[in-house]
Amino acid sequence: MPRVYQYDVFISYQRSSSDISAWVRNHFHRRLSESLDNNLYRDVRIFFDDQMRAGTNWPSELRSALQRARVLVPVCSPKYFKDEWCLAEWHSMAKREELAGRTSPGGPRQLIYPVIYCDSWNFPDFAHERRMRDLQQWNFPYEHFQTAPAYLEFHQEIGRIAKELEELIELAPEWRADWPVLTPAADPPVPARIPRF
Repeated sequence: MPRVYQYDVFISYQRSSSDISAWVRNHFHRRLSESLDNNLYRDVRIFFDDQMRAGTNWPSELRSALQRARVLVPVCSPKYFKDEWCLAEWHSMAKREELAGRTSPGGPRQLIYPVIYCDSWNFPDFAHERRMRDLQQWNFPYEHFQTAPAYLEFHQEIGRIAKELEELIELAPEWRADWPVLTPAADPPVPARIPRF
């Protein structure tokens, strides 16, 4: 494994939600990638699990990508905070902030940059303690949203987000091989069905 960061941003989202997955794939990931890439002097790498090849060991790939990402961008919804994988990604980066001394107010920048996809009233207290970017007014997952007048506002908002993320990326702590990565316990195997003759 390389002894450096591989990704600038790790996008964390509730994968079982088809609307959120489509929105991240069709709009958020693309615009964020373009905006960051245009602003930074080097090529930007964003981890979005839609890019994983078939046959990949999914938990292992996620674990490796998270450990080698500078900043976590969670796409927050109420179910995000009920999903074991999402919580593992959030708490892994929160632990890194703690180890790197990034938890004191007014101190160095934090490593979690949450955006709100929907309904922030039902988020847990630890999420409400963070400043979040509200993207609810642009949470249309459909591709044809790109032709709507509101898409220009969305594009501009992503530009502002990219500007703030640039600073977090550049000020990320030096990579360490012992960055903690939490993963949920594996699901038990599904019992085989007995064929009926």
